[in-house]
Amino acid sequence: MGVQKRTRKFAQTKRLLGRRDGRLKQNQSNGEAEAKKKAAANEIVREIPQVSSSLFFQYNTALIPPYSVLVDTNFLSHSVQNKLELLTAMMDCLYAKCIPIITDCVMAELEKLGRKYRIALRIARDERWERLKCDHKGVYADDCLVDRVMKHKVYIVATNDRDLKRRIRKIPGVPIMSVARGKYVIERLPDAPEK
Repeated sequence: MGVQKRTRKFAQTKRLLGRRDGRLKQNQSNGEAEAKKKAAANEIVREIPQVSSSLFFQYNTALIPPYSVLVDTNFLSHSVQNKLELLTAMMDCLYAKCIPIITDCVMAELEKLGRKYRIALRIARDERWERLKCDHKGVYADDCLVDRVMKHKVYIVATNDRDLKRRIRKIPGVPIMSVARGKYVIERLPDAPEK
């Protein structure tokens, strides 16, 4: 009988509780908070938001000529770049009378942009366009336009801003006008002439 070999036993350490172990008091309170959040998320929504009575599926029956067009800052600047006259190009696009509407937030944004956008600012200050007063705090034009369109679905939004377009596409029944290929293009207006 020989002597038994003494080898070190690897990976034999005292078992410790991990920081995220559920048996610790601090983790138990975190687990309860997460369980409450999950329960709140799984709760059935009993209240459905009121849909505008002017909507017939995705078709907005409140949109009739003369169209009210909410104009955004970059729409004006793109119109200047493409040398498009605002009112005539809108009427060519929609084949109807249009009323361009400029909010105080859009005017403030144009004034902030400085000399580079002075021509767009001069176009925006024209007396032919309708002006809307803003009663909210801040001068971020995108939020102002989205909020106004959510309340009253009687506007066409004229913008070339990708983020604003994405936000407006989520609102049913609101058409979007933009500048493309040297003319104005309208999307999501069922009566719009095909080109």
